[in-house]
Amino acid sequence: MLDRVSGRLGATPQQVALAWLLQRSPAIVLIPGTSSVAHLRENVEAVSLELPADAIEELDAIGG
Repeated sequence: MLDRVSGRLGATPQQVALAWLLQRSPAIVLIPGTSSVAHLRENVEAVSLELPADAIEELDAIGG
């Protein structure tokens, strides 16, 4: 499901997961680990990824 949402949005699954967490609460501070500068750039880009309502509903259903 995460792969489907990320493919639809043109983002990596990691970016979608980070964006989903950031949009759940304004008080969240994420500290993702990274092993390369490229991964760090991907993580930073997730901050500007706006998830549409249908994507959030789909992601919320993963754990339910």
